[in-house]
Order: sequence, then C-alpha cells, then structure tokens
Amino acid sequence: MAFANQEVRLPGATVAMRRGGAGEPLLFLHGADGLPEWPEMLDRLAGQYDVIAPDLPGFGASAITDSIDDMSDVAYLLLDLLEALDLTNVRVVGHSLGGWAALEVAIRSSARIHSLALIAPAGIHVKGAPKADIYMIDPDAQARLAYADEQLGEAAAQRAMASKYQEQAILNRIASARFGWNPRLYNPRLEHWLHRISVPTTIFWGDTDRIIPPVYAEAFKRLIPGARLEMIAKAGHYPHVERIDETMNRLGAFLAR
Repeated sequence: MAFANQEVRLPGATVAMRRGGAGEPLLFLHGADGLPEWPEMLDRLAGQYDVIAPDLPGFGASAITDSIDDMSDVAYLLLDLLEALDLTNVRVVGHSLGGWAALEVAIRSSARIHSLALIAPAGIHVKGAPKADIYMIDPDAQARLAYADEQLGEAAAQRAMASKYQEQAILNRIASARFGWNPRLYNPRLEHWLHRISVPTTIFWGDTDRIIPPVYAEAFKRLIPGARLEMIAKAGHYPHVERIDETMNRLGAFLAR
C-alpha cells in the first residue's frame, strides 16, 4: 500500500505525516522510537482505513518548537491536527509513548474520536512496578528487552545499531526524553482524568513485556471506564510486530465494531 508524505502547518508547529489507504480515518501514534522502520501493521490497516501516521514533535521530519514542552502540548497539537484535516469518527491507535499521547488527547476531547486502541501505553505509574529506564540503557539493549523472542530481539538490536539509523535515533531519543524524562514516562495527573474517556477503548499488551510490565494493563483497565483488555501471548513490548497476525485479528475486530 502506497503512503504519501505530507506536511500540515499548525499554529506553532509543522507536522510531517504519511497517509495512505481509504475508508474511515485511522490515526496511528508511534512509540518512543518513532518510525525508523515502517510497521507492516499500517499497510494492513490501510486496506480498510484512511491511515494517517504523523511524526510526533521532534521525531522524524516533525521539528520541535519552543511551544511544545510536555505531553499536554502534544495533545493539543494533535487536536489541532484532527481539526486541520477535518477528521471525524477517527479510530486512534497508539503504541507506548503514542498511546500516552492518545490518552492525553481523549481526556481533553473525544468529539472527533470513534475509539481508542492502546498498545502497551505509557502515561501512568504503578507503585512497585518500575518500567525499564529506556533513557539509561543503550538502544541495542533496549531492543533486546522489547521482544519476547530472543532471535527477534537480537535482530532488532542489530538494526538499532545500524549507521543509517544513528542520527535519527539520537533525535528521536532527545524528543522522547523531552516528554518522558522526568518523571519517567508518565504524567502524575493523568490517571485522575482517565474517567473522562467516553469512547470504546481496548488495551493490547504482550504478556512478557519487559519495557512496561503487564501489571500496567490491569491498571489502565480499571481506570478507563468500560475498557477491554487483550493480552497477547508470547509477546513483548511490540505485540503488533512480534505477533502480528494475532494482534491484527483482535485489533481488526475491535476497530470494526
């Protein structure tokens, strides 16, 4: 499926994005690594939906500006993006940092949102359940931690150290740290507002996630009204990559509702 590169100029920022497919709109929000490699999942989704995959501020081709300081700013920027593109009935799929961004959007306004599919989202803290400190370990070590399958983890580690990715990986890590450095990958106020989410929500989590432990899945399920939980067996932090067929079957069923 062919995706076209586009830029959208918004107040205070320009957002780079890729768009492809046809149907109802689907917004995909990437994780802390950005999109250095294109996920097969997006090609599959573009067979049924109009898929919009923006680079979050500071990631990829989207420049960071002084007006974007934290995840609340990212949320308002994404709301501006939905408005600028005149999108309604949007299915939002967010992974990790992108799942956190999706939550920050939804607690502010769900007027343009059809549903939320959250894949191992960050954003909250569970006492006694530390996340992996992705800012203090090397990219290859992080890649190994992210997969349940050791061979997939090793292959990801080798890709992470490839020279062609180094410059962009550094910029992506700087952007991720801007939003998730202190405190690590969460907003202390977010969990108090998750009750405001009023759209159908399903949480997808790998049962051996070593980046954000699966105990967070149950916490999100409790905090988001009516949320459903889909645990993906034999998967780490990237169930949509590591167990793509099973994840896509469950995700597709949810999005079609």
